Amino acid sequence: MSEELANKTIAFITANEGVEQIELTSPWKAATDAGANCVLIAPKAGDVQGFNHLDKADTFTAMLATSEADPADFDGVVLPGGVANPDQLRMDDAAVGFVAGAFDAGIPVAVICHGPWTLVEADVVRDRTLTSWPSLRTDIENASGVWVDQEVSVCDNGPNVLVSSRKPDDLDAFNREMITAFAG
Repeated sequence: MSEELANKTIAFITANEGVEQIELTSPWKAATDAGANCVLIAPKAGDVQGFNHLDKADTFTAMLATSEADPADFDGVVLPGGVANPDQLRMDDAAVGFVAGAFDAGIPVAVICHGPWTLVEADVVRDRTLTSWPSLRTDIENASGVWVDQEVSVCDNGPNVLVSSRKPDDLDAFNREMITAFAG
């Protein structure tokens, strides 16, 4: 275990259903292995149903509801993907407000796959470069973001560092850049 993220607290924000499990568990493990304290946040505290694509997988426990979470309590934010997860999350005003607040406070954010839908809803992709699952390209561009098709993108052209990746195959690069961004 490294200590790159010792004394850092990282928020993982998901909906209560639909998160792509590997996009939650792999970054979580990378962050905890680097010494971070990770906190799972969802619209409702309690069960979070993971998915392997369209199949139900494991259940996780959200420690906080989005309405109870304050970005000032965290040193980094991770938004995993899955199609249903960010589609639900972007409809949760508290989650969208948390994400916007994290950007305003300069807190690094790491997002993967369909996760940028929440960023689009929070109106934080303007003039930012990021990648995602390819079907989000038009959404990101319509929100005045710059979409790139690459394994990982690190954008520091804004109030915070924004790390993004396209899909589970990109997790090694995503986790590496996420740890670097959160380490500061």
